[in-house]
Amino acid sequence: MGFRWWTRSRALELELVGSATNLSDGRVQVVAEGPRERCELLLGALRTGRTPGRVDHVAELWAEPKGGLAGFVER
Repeated sequence: MGFRWWTRSRALELELVGSATNLSDGRVQVVAEGPRERCELLLGALRTGRTPGRVDHVAELWAEPKGGLAGFVER
């Protein structure tokens, strides 16, 4: 089980939409939309240290939802 798959599973459990995308420098960008409290739960899960792979840092950026997303995809 990989990090993006694990993140997608947690997001779907929380009924969030968005994506987990590999970036060219080895980082993973996670974009999630949904109720703030559920997004905060996903952030908490990403910070637990119990994710697959190695997570050195989780940065967060809050913005107004753009909408138009359906499901949660791995890229």
